[in-house]
Amino acid sequence: MNLKLILILIPACIAIVFLVQNVEAVEVRFLFWSMAISRALVIFFTFIMGFVVGWFLHGFLSYRKAKKDKMDQSMSFDNKL
Repeated sequence: MNLKLILILIPACIAIVFLVQNVEAVEVRFLFWSMAISRALVIFFTFIMGFVVGWFLHGFLSYRKAKKDKMDQSMSFDNKL
């Protein structure tokens, strides 16, 4: 069997076992909303939200660092003149 296929199948099997074990509905309340949803979906959506927030935060911090580095380079160039 191909190693790549095995590396894909193992996490897929773990995800299926996780999903089957967490099908119980839980009530989620936020501000004025309330709904019943599968526990696995709550964990999945929380993971996705954390991933998206981390991605945007990384992009923002990288942008700030690049902007600061560019300002530092232009300041050092101005000092040489």
